[in-house]
Parts: sequence; structure tokens; C-alpha cells
Amino acid sequence: MSRIAFIGLGNMGGPMAANLLKAGHTLHVFDLAAEAVAQAVSHGATAANTATDAVQGAEVVISMLPASRHVEGLYLGESGLLRHIADGALVIDCSTIAPASAQKVARAAGERGLTMIDAPVSGGTAGAAAGTLTFIVGGERDALERARPVLANMGKNIFHVGASGAGQVAKLCNNMALGVIMAVTGEAIALGVAHGLDPAVLSQMMAVSTARSWATEVCNPWPGVLENAPASRGYTGGFGNDLMLKDLGLAAEAAMGVGASIPLGELARNLYAMNSQAGHGGLDFSSVVKLVAKP
Repeated sequence: MSRIAFIGLGNMGGPMAANLLKAGHTLHVFDLAAEAVAQAVSHGATAANTATDAVQGAEVVISMLPASRHVEGLYLGESGLLRHIADGALVIDCSTIAPASAQKVARAAGERGLTMIDAPVSGGTAGAAAGTLTFIVGGERDALERARPVLANMGKNIFHVGASGAGQVAKLCNNMALGVIMAVTGEAIALGVAHGLDPAVLSQMMAVSTARSWATEVCNPWPGVLENAPASRGYTGGFGNDLMLKDLGLAAEAAMGVGASIPLGELARNLYAMNSQAGHGGLDFSSVVKLVAKP
């Protein structure tokens, strides 16, 4: 078992930390939200007053933060954590950020003599709670093998996709596809409902037909179709619309960096931006269906 510092206890980080505690690891945790820290402490974690305090003596440092600026701000600079993490510690950033930011922080970690991987996740809050996340890892293979026992306590699938930053590229590819699929699934169900179809029956048919997807089976965008989906609880919880918007923006930046064309990805980004402007930014991203219907 490892002594782990866990920074960032939001909708994803909180359940991930809880699963590490269940596995017997010792966790020192930090988050700006006192309620999130208290929840982790209730599961057996030790609260740290600052992120710097959390990493003292840690063998593994895990971060799960909202955006590139938060990750760079945490690790870099005169007061950054890279100056305080113990020699030989393994650093795992599970945030979804720009590939260039992941490479920048990993390069700085290497200059400090630390090993770092980017390991963004897929699976949503349900996967975080169940310990069934998919980890998409960029970095040295040896570093991944060091991290594997810890990651395995939080997820069931671990993919090594390349060097530093590659995990972020692969995650953005996945989320771009997910954003497009969710938007068109909502449109399809809305079209069926407009013709008088039962959204549950239509969704059940789609879920065993060629339109089958995570959006039809796990996070259906129509209220009442799936009891545990965010749509059935007022689009609360889940993966926020503005987080999807952020990821689609990162995908657009990554595409521009290599001259790639992503017409559907760009269209989806605009749809989620419109949904945010309509006041739904804090709702689950499946609320994008509200642009075409009033479910």
C-alpha cells in the first residue's frame, strides 16, 4: 500500500480517492472546497491544510483538476508542488488538459528528477464511484507499470497510448466523439417524440440496433428513460456541459496544431456553447437536447 497525496476532490476526484482508501492506501488530501475534503475524511483520509502539506512524504501524487491553468498553477513556478514532492515519487495527473500543458509539466517534473504521467479518465461519475474507470495514459511505459497497481484500484481498463501528452490527445478524441454522439442521440429521440413515439421504447430499440451507444444505454438524454441517468434527475450530476465545452475547445486547439479537420467536432462545440449561453452550463452535457426539444 502507498502513501498518496490526492489533490482535487470534485465529482470525479472524490469517488476516486474513496476507492483508493477502500483498497487500503493512506491518503492525504487537499481541495479548495471544505465539504469535499470532509467527505474524503469521512472515508478515512487525512486532511492537509495546503497542497504542499499534502505531498510531504508522499510516494504517489495524484491530481484531478478542472483545466490546464489549474494543473500548471499547481505544479509549476516558485511555489509549485514540483519543488516540494519527495525524490523518487510518482506523479499522476488525471485531469483533462491541453496536450501541450501536460508535456510542459512532465518536462519540468523530469528536470526535477521526478517521474510523471498524464492519465485522464473516461467513464463518468458512475465509473468513478464504481471503480470502473478507463485510464488513458501518456508517458514512459516503466512509469505506467509503477502506476498500474494504484490505477487498478480506481479503474478496470488502462491504455498506454504514447509519450507524455498522448493520453490527453486520446482523451480529447474520445470526448469529441462522445459530444457529437450525445447531441445527435438527443436530436433523434426528440424527432421520434415529435412524431408521438415513446422515448423509452425508441431508446430501447436504438440501444440494440446500429445507433447503439453510451448515450442510449448509460446516459440517455431523455428524462425518465433511464432511472439513474442525469436526465432523470433534472440533468444534475454527471459530466457538466461546460466541461464538455472545454474539452471540445481543447480538441479544436489540438486540431489546429496539426492542421486536422474536425467539422463535426467544431459543430458540437458550438452546440454546447449555445447550451451554456442558454443557462445550462452547470447541467449534465446531455442537457444539450434542450436546444431542440423541451423534454
